Amino acid sequence: MNHNFVKIAAGIPSIHIGDPIYNSKAVNTLIDEACLSGTQLISFPELSLTGYTIGDYMHYQTLIADSEKALRDILLHTTDLDIIAVIGMPVTVRGLLFNCGVAIHRGKILAIVPKRYIPNYGEFYERRLFASSRETHEFTASICGQEQIPFGEDIIINTKEFSFGIEICEDLWAPIPPSTELCLKGAEVIINLSASDELLNKNTYLQHMVCHQTMALMAGYVYCSAGPGESSTDLVFIGKAGIAECGDIIAQSERFCDDAQIVTADLDLDRIRAMRMGNSTFWSCASEFKNNARFVTCDNIVHDYDIERHFSQCPYFSQDRSVSEQCNEMFSIQVTGLTRRMRNAHIDNLIIGISGGLDSTLALLVAAEACDKLGLPRTNIHAITMPGYGTSSRTHTNADTIMEELGVSSETIPIADSCDHHFAQIGHNPEQHDVTYENAQARYRTFILMNLANKYNGIVVGTGDLSELALGWATYNGDHMSMYGVNAGVPKTLIRRIVEHLANNSQSEKLADCLNDIVDTPISPELIPMEGGQVTEDFVGPYPLHDFFIFYTLRYGYSRPKILMMAEQAFAGEYDDETIAHWYDTFWRRFKRQQFKRSCLPDGPKVLSIGVSPRGDLRLPSDLA
Repeated sequence: MNHNFVKIAAGIPSIHIGDPIYNSKAVNTLIDEACLSGTQLISFPELSLTGYTIGDYMHYQTLIADSEKALRDILLHTTDLDIIAVIGMPVTVRGLLFNCGVAIHRGKILAIVPKRYIPNYGEFYERRLFASSRETHEFTASICGQEQIPFGEDIIINTKEFSFGIEICEDLWAPIPPSTELCLKGAEVIINLSASDELLNKNTYLQHMVCHQTMALMAGYVYCSAGPGESSTDLVFIGKAGIAECGDIIAQSERFCDDAQIVTADLDLDRIRAMRMGNSTFWSCASEFKNNARFVTCDNIVHDYDIERHFSQCPYFSQDRSVSEQCNEMFSIQVTGLTRRMRNAHIDNLIIGISGGLDSTLALLVAAEACDKLGLPRTNIHAITMPGYGTSSRTHTNADTIMEELGVSSETIPIADSCDHHFAQIGHNPEQHDVTYENAQARYRTFILMNLANKYNGIVVGTGDLSELALGWATYNGDHMSMYGVNAGVPKTLIRRIVEHLANNSQSEKLADCLNDIVDTPISPELIPMEGGQVTEDFVGPYPLHDFFIFYTLRYGYSRPKILMMAEQAFAGEYDDETIAHWYDTFWRRFKRQQFKRSCLPDGPKVLSIGVSPRGDLRLPSDLA
C-alpha cells in the first residue's frame, strides 16, 4: 500500500556530447535502475540525448537524425517497462527546431513539450538554435513513426496516481513560469529538464526559487540539470538535481560528482491535495486562467513499493533551520501576543497559577519577558502556587525557585482545606478519587485566579497547551479557562523544547538547573495522592505520539492507515505497531468527543501552521459523534 505516495526520480546520465546513440544507452541504464526501486516517473536533463553544450552542431541534420534513432532505442527498451520517462532532446516541427521534453511510457510517446522561454543573454545563446513554443501553431508532432503526438506547452499528463506538467530550464526563471499556469490548471507535479551552469551562490538561489515555487503552487517539483560529459569550454555543469514538495526540498543530488546519479524521493500526494483543497486563494488564482489545458492520459499500472521517506518524530520543525532558532521564534510569538493584549486592554498586572510543571513554567517565562518589553516591573506578575492533595515536593520546590529567580510577586494559597469544605457542601466522599475529586481542585484554582485578577486589575494568563486542547485533557471551566492562553498554540513536545532552549540560554545557573529539572519531571496534573505520582502519559498516552497524530490530522487530514504507517517508521524501536495504533485510537476518540471544550476557548496566539481556535482553524460541532 503506497498511502498516496509516489516514487519519482531525477536521472543524471554521464553523456558524450554529440553522440545520441551512446547517450540513449546511458539513459536506458538509469531507467532500468529506477525500475528496481518502484519508481513511477523519471526525468532527465535538458537535451540529454545530444548534450546541451554542443553549440551550432545542433543544426546538423546528422545529429537530428541520430537523436531520433536514440529516442527509438529508448522506446524499444521501455516497451515492457511500466515507468514514465521524460527525455530532453531537439525536435523539429514544420521546419522549426524546438528544445523539448519528450514524455514516454511503454514504448509510446505521450506528449512533446517545447521550451517556452529561450534565453539569449549572458552565457546563453539558445535563440541562435531554437524556436519558442509561442512561435508555432502546431498542436501535434510526428517522430519515430508515431503520428499525432500531442505537442505544446499546455499539456498535462494524467497518470493513474497523479498529474504532471513539464517546463524546461529558463521557464522556471521567468516572472510567470509555465509551471504556474500548469498547476493552476490541475498539474500536481512539475518536471523541469534543465542545463544550468554552476556559479558562486547560484545553487542557493535556485533552491530558494524551487522552494518558493512549490510552496506557492502547493506542488511537487523535480529539477534535473545536465552534468557529466558536458563541455567545459566556458561553463561548468555539475549535474545538480533535486525533488521538492510544498516548499521543502526532500532529496538532492551530490554536487560536483563526475558519475551518473539517480535522485529518488517519495512525493506525498495527499499533502499536495490537502493544501490545495484548504486554500481558497489557490482556486481564486486558478479561476483567472481561462485557457484550457490539454490532458493526456497515461494508462500506467500502480505498483506497491517500499516507502523510503524519512518521517521526523517532530514534524513541526523545519529541517532548514536550527531548533534553537525556531524555539526562539515560537517564544517571541507568544511574548508578542501577550504584550499586545496587555497594551490594548490597558492591563499592567498578570495573574498566573504556577505548578512547577512545564506549561505554567513557560507561561511564566513568557509573562516575564512581556513585562520586560513593556518596561513594567516583574513584580506586576502575581504568581500563585496552590498546593493540593497530590502536589509533590519536587514541583513545589521548582515552582518556588523559578518565581524567586524571575523576581515576580509570589503567593502560596493551599486548596486542600477549601476543597474538603466544598466536598462536604456537595456531599462527596473525599476518599473517592474520581473525576469530581480531581475537577473540583482544578476549578477551585481557577476560581482563586479569577478573583485575584479582579483584585489586582489584571488578567489571568492561561497555561494549557495545544496537546491538551486537542485531547480535551483539561477541566471544563477549570484550567480550561483564562483571559489569555499563551500556550494554546504550542504542543507539549515543543513546550519542552522551548523551556530547554531558554534553560540553555539563561544567565542564571540556578534558574537553568531548575528549568532543566522541570523538563525532566514526569508530566502530571498532581490531583490524586499516589505512590510514584500521577503520570499523565500513563493514562492519556505519550505526548510525542499524540503531537505527531495532531499535526498530520489537523494539517492535512490524513487517514488512520497513513498516519499509523508514518508513525511506525518515525518511532520504530521506541513504540511497537500495536502500541502506536492503541494510542492513535485514544487520540481520535478524545479529539472528536472533546470539541465542546474547544468551542469556547479563551483568546491565545496561533504559533504553528495548525491551531484549534474555534474562531479560526478548527470549526467543528461541539457534539461531534
